Amino acid sequence: MGKTTTKPYVVKDIAGKLGQGFLRNPLTAVLGIVILALGWIALSTMPREEDPQIAISGGGVMVIMPGATPLEVENIISKPLEKKLREVQGIEHVYSTSMNNVGIVNVMYYIGEDREDSNLKLYDKVMQNMDQMPKGVQQPLIKPFDIDIDVPIVTLAFYREKTSKLSLVEFNEELRKLRYKINSIPNVAKTILYGTHKEQFNIEVDVNKLSAYHLSMGQIMSAVKELAINVPDVKGRTKDNKLVFFGISNAINSVKDIEGVRVTSYRDSPVYLRDVAKVEQSFDKQNLKDVEFIYRPQNDTSKPLSKSIPQVTLSVSKLAGTNAVFVAKDVMKLINAEKAHFDELGIAYKKTRDYGQRANAAVDELMHHLVITIIIIAVMLIFALGWRESLIVTFSVPAILAITLFIAYMTGQTMNRITLFAFLLSLGLLVDAAIIVIENIHRHLHSPEAQNKEMGKLLVEATDEVGGPTNVATLAIILTMVPMAFVGGMMGSFMKPIPYNVPVALFASLVVAYIFTPYLSLKLLKKPKHNEYHDIEHNPYGICELCQGEHHTHEHDEHTKTVKEEK
Repeated sequence: MGKTTTKPYVVKDIAGKLGQGFLRNPLTAVLGIVILALGWIALSTMPREEDPQIAISGGGVMVIMPGATPLEVENIISKPLEKKLREVQGIEHVYSTSMNNVGIVNVMYYIGEDREDSNLKLYDKVMQNMDQMPKGVQQPLIKPFDIDIDVPIVTLAFYREKTSKLSLVEFNEELRKLRYKINSIPNVAKTILYGTHKEQFNIEVDVNKLSAYHLSMGQIMSAVKELAINVPDVKGRTKDNKLVFFGISNAINSVKDIEGVRVTSYRDSPVYLRDVAKVEQSFDKQNLKDVEFIYRPQNDTSKPLSKSIPQVTLSVSKLAGTNAVFVAKDVMKLINAEKAHFDELGIAYKKTRDYGQRANAAVDELMHHLVITIIIIAVMLIFALGWRESLIVTFSVPAILAITLFIAYMTGQTMNRITLFAFLLSLGLLVDAAIIVIENIHRHLHSPEAQNKEMGKLLVEATDEVGGPTNVATLAIILTMVPMAFVGGMMGSFMKPIPYNVPVALFASLVVAYIFTPYLSLKLLKKPKHNEYHDIEHNPYGICELCQGEHHTHEHDEHTKTVKEEK
């Protein structure tokens, strides 16, 4: 019997061309390692957040006109300013508030508008129309809304221990020093102290003594104001054209300075502030309504918590687009470095919010579920195709995710729950192309013609054969995700990682399947062992491929033996 001749296979699809080009290329393995390394770098350095940041921009314009009534402010300030601001492109809402002496016009831009550009547009429009402002109007105050940096990522509650010898003023001063240090940490945007107090002189007036001296609170206030007013420096110029400055030191340096303030005269005798009031150097008691309380923890859990004590809350916000995990860790590193100093002063603290830890936990949990899903897919493929085929498909999943993560990192995206949800959503679709290719390779390897074909040619032919329908099916799925990118409003901005990442992941699945599946199949798979000739693939008509004669399936072995003897 003569040798079987086979015609050379002509590659028709991009799938076969990619498979043929990388099948025996020594750089294919290097490419796979580079892809996985880039994915790991992107996963490690990509900014992590619990939820995606939504660009919300807007601002407020405050115009002060002393002596104007609310109706006048509305007619000559608020309404004309509203009309002008509506000319700015991108503004969604304009609303105003008019009251005595002041009018406030707030604007809100469409979600997704660039905050810096929006603030510039608002400032330019107000400044361009300053000539239309009525007389007596002060310079408008333009205040942009910084939504991106208003959400704190770390909050800490500080309080004084029982053994602390610090006064409330000294305690607050230590926290202000800490706040200044935290402001110097890279990517920290804003720090705020809630419940803090400042040092001041408190004057407690005795109402009975006021009546005795026939005085009023207005006279007391006038006397204090006259002493507290800033005295300007006196400037002069000498004959030598030298500048000379004259000034006085602060008139209030101690409690005695305030007690010695002369309020009035009574029966030809001066009445001082100490005669009608008690003066002490303390803190701003009028702000006690802003104080929050914390329960001091006990070492013995069987005992009830001790009495609540005042606390001061320090909140830290990060810059938009930075890694919340890294910023939170830097903040806590500085706090822990100051712990010895705090213990010495009797200052304790409790972390009440750590957005970075929550974001990291959410990302790690989803990554854990992602790994579990990949393992489940691998186990299912072991029973369906074999462990070698399963290993090839399992490699394609991290390679696809690595490409998608790196592209997301390069385009400025952050790692958050919606981004990982997009990966989980597309995970079942990512392995489709690899499974189709490996299944077709498996079928070709077990076909009767496999013994007469070179391994590389068989792999290229099997890959090229399914390229067309696989491309069309993947493109159809991609097109179903594209309309989601055009959804507007809050929901559209929140769900944008899905239409951004799912199509990229699906396209990467095609490239990985066409490049690495044939390459790994060449390294891991082998042609199955046949008998002396080959296994006969039965067809529904019972045609024997050895003699082209009809026979029954149960007579196949005997028929093959007879044909062999005749040959």
